[in-house]
Amino acid sequence: ASAIIKRYVDLGHALNATALNAIGTEYLCLLNVAELNTIDPSSLKLVSLNPSACSQSTKDILYAKAKHAFSDQPFPAYYELIKPYLGGAPGVDLKDLSKKNVNMNITTFVKLSRDSLMTLTPSEVRGLLGIYLPDLKEWQNKSPIREWVQTQKQSELDKLGIGLTGGTQEGYINIITPKFPTPSTASLGPVAMTLHLLPPLLLSFLMMSILS
Repeated sequence: ASAIIKRYVDLGHALNATALNAIGTEYLCLLNVAELNTIDPSSLKLVSLNPSACSQSTKDILYAKAKHAFSDQPFPAYYELIKPYLGGAPGVDLKDLSKKNVNMNITTFVKLSRDSLMTLTPSEVRGLLGIYLPDLKEWQNKSPIREWVQTQKQSELDKLGIGLTGGTQEGYINIITPKFPTPSTASLGPVAMTLHLLPPLLLSFLMMSILS
C-alpha cells in the first residue's frame, strides 16, 4: 500500500479527497511527511479520517491542516469536526478549547499529545472534560494521566472534587524517573568483578603517586 501511494504521488497526482477516501484511516499512517504536506486542507472537509493510531508527527501535520480547514465553522460544529485530529493539538489550542465548554470525552482526552497534556492545569482540564470530569478518576493510575497527576499540586487536584490522589504536597516535588529493565545476572558478572578490583587498583595508584 505504501509503494502504491508513493507511486501515485510521484506521478504528480494530488492527495485530494478522492485519494484520501481511497487511502482511508486504515492506510493513513503510511503517509510520510512529504506526502502529508501535499494534502490540501480543504480536502479534509470531504473525508472522514482518524489519525489517532499514527505517529505524533503525522498527528501534528494533520491537526494543523484540519484546523485550517474547519476554522470557518462555529462552535460546537468546529469541535465535532476537529475532534478526530486533536491528538496533534498544541497546548495553547487545548487551553483555548477549555474555555468553550466542549465536554471532551475521556477517550479523546487520553489520546491528546503527552507534551500538550502536561501543560494543562487542573482548572483547564475541568474546562475540557466538563460533564466527563468524573471519568478522569478511573485513569489516575494509567499513563498519561498518572504522569500529569504527579506534576500537579494535590491542593489543586482536590478542587476538582473527584478524589484524584498522587499530586505534590506543599513544599515537595515529585520526580518522575524512567523505569529500566533489571540487568541479568550474567551481565552483572563483569560489573561485579570490576567493583571487586577497584580497592586494590585504587591503592596501587595512590602508592605509585606517593612514590613518584
